[in-house]
Amino acid sequence: MTVKDTVPEDPAHGMPGTAPGKSLAGPLDGPLDGPAEDGSGTDAGPFGKEGAADAYVPSARRVERERFKRARARRATAIAAGSTLVTAVALFLLVVNSPGWPRTRETFFSAHYAREALPKVLEGLLLNLRLLLVCGAAVLVLGLLIAIARTLRGPVFFPLRALATAYTDFFRGLPLIICLLMVVFGVPALRLQGVTTDPVLLGGTALVLTYSAYVAEVFRAGIESVHPSQRAAARSLGLSGRQTLRFVILPQAVRRVVPPLLNDLVSLQKDTGLVSIAGAVDAVYAAQIISSKSFNYTPYVLAGLIFVALTIPMTRFTDWITARMDRRRAQGGIV
Repeated sequence: MTVKDTVPEDPAHGMPGTAPGKSLAGPLDGPLDGPAEDGSGTDAGPFGKEGAADAYVPSARRVERERFKRARARRATAIAAGSTLVTAVALFLLVVNSPGWPRTRETFFSAHYAREALPKVLEGLLLNLRLLLVCGAAVLVLGLLIAIARTLRGPVFFPLRALATAYTDFFRGLPLIICLLMVVFGVPALRLQGVTTDPVLLGGTALVLTYSAYVAEVFRAGIESVHPSQRAAARSLGLSGRQTLRFVILPQAVRRVVPPLLNDLVSLQKDTGLVSIAGAVDAVYAAQIISSKSFNYTPYVLAGLIFVALTIPMTRFTDWITARMDRRRAQGGIV
């Protein structure tokens, strides 16, 4: 006798052990996607009303803790604003109540001379902005090439590495203003055929020579910060040395040194005003021309404030980029 002979077969489903017309469905079985049996039209599945009732509700202690944190943040903000206001008022009263303030205000903060100098200073500022764009691009390219030359491997590249090292050591140690004087006045004294004597071009060349040495060291630090396993893995996949540098090393290195590169560009923007010693009429030289006529130094203050107004957004952008990269690095988003 078999099991099939002892258990009757369900004629409706062909399943053993059920009554005719019945199935093996239990009390929990039912249409998972259909409407509920009570006619309410809501999902009666495992995530229906019961799931909505089980939604996360913060505890009273957690709500109280969050309320305390917000109150502490508001209190800290109020204290910082109050202390800043008190300090600013104290410094303002100290300056305006000093014995020489009337004469200082007339010499350095004259509204009349500021209105007179503003158009000329803004016209000269265009030269500073052009120098920033052109010299900034040239500094990035030349600095990257020097950094690559310093990181080349093999004895055959020793002369190139030595020249790159000597270049960076010399121009990093040479003061920028001396470099400007040597290039602006020394190159024309050579009387070389086909060499320009334009003070703007010569001043820009001096800026590129000096800043490319600093940027080269920034790039070199980024290249050397890439773990050697990255290079070894790329070579094991069949990439050549040039392909490894281009597709594996440099992308990681450049991402890592973006904040210091932006800091160097901020410094370059300020130092474009030094080309005025060559006779180029930029914002600083325009202010000098107006001041030499009236012996009032308000145009210098105006030019300085304009440079500050240009520098602050770049500085804040650099801080934002740095914080963003730190967050991504903490989350494992970048290598």
